[in-house]
Amino acid sequence: MAIPRALEGKLRIPLIGAPMFIVSGPDLVIAQCQAGIIGSFPALNARPQPVLSDWIKRIKDELGTYQEEYPEAPVAPFAVNQIAHASNARLFDDMETCVRHEVPIIITSLRPPEEIVSAVHAYGGLVFHDIISLRHARKAIGQGVDGIIAVCSGAGGHAGPLNPFALIKEIRQEFDGTLILSGCITNGSDVLAAQALGADLAYSGTRFIATEEANALPGYKDMIVESSASDIVYSSLFTGIHGNYLKGSISKSGLDPDDLPDGAKNDMDFGSGSDIETKVWKDIWGAGQGVGNIHDILPAREIVLRMEKEYRGTLARLGAA
Repeated sequence: MAIPRALEGKLRIPLIGAPMFIVSGPDLVIAQCQAGIIGSFPALNARPQPVLSDWIKRIKDELGTYQEEYPEAPVAPFAVNQIAHASNARLFDDMETCVRHEVPIIITSLRPPEEIVSAVHAYGGLVFHDIISLRHARKAIGQGVDGIIAVCSGAGGHAGPLNPFALIKEIRQEFDGTLILSGCITNGSDVLAAQALGADLAYSGTRFIATEEANALPGYKDMIVESSASDIVYSSLFTGIHGNYLKGSISKSGLDPDDLPDGAKNDMDFGSGSDIETKVWKDIWGAGQGVGNIHDILPAREIVLRMEKEYRGTLARLGAA
């Protein structure tokens, strides 16, 4: 197992705040990094495209200033998520921006990122690639990624169908780089459990929707707090790729969450994957099965500090501290 040297001494707990379409922006990323976990956002959240450069500059400036003011504090690097898919017409321009600003970590999704790996490694950055199967992991490993994000059953957004006990162990048999577990990570004990399975870092998205800094509608945040695992629907309708969504948001859009047709994979465009008028992420809200463990809306820093306390408390309870 391996955590990159670039992260040593910069993490309060081994956790990445996952990039979430629309929800993740500079406010949330800065708060997460200042609290000591890796914050991230999708490049496509910065609109129009030139805004991406402004966001990156702001994040770097504010984190640099904070580190100068609090030199002993763990201040984590940030990451930008790139959707490596034919539907993403901005990919080249967004990567050019990220390379110019030397973004510390690039998180890639969907397509094995060989050319992105080369560009990021040229300035000393890291590339983490998310996958839902060992087959996908093998492709990314072959192209030299630094880390694999195993997106397992129950994760928010475009989740896979596999149990983490199965997928993490299969990947670890073939990969000694950084391994990251995604799926229902909502508290500090979950982070420790991810490490116990063989992961180096945990990956948490849904928990950070219910934060003051998240760019989510109040109704979205409230629905996260009010929902349980039984309120999560796994469907391919909305983007053409299976993902987990809040049942309440589907019902509000006039659809029957218990009777959804399949979507077409070749229609993936981050809008609707069919002829329906509702838009995924904007109207249909993503969330993972861990929602039943989220009971409040707090500043991101408070959540991280609580998770650190839970993490260390679990270590002590197990006699490992």
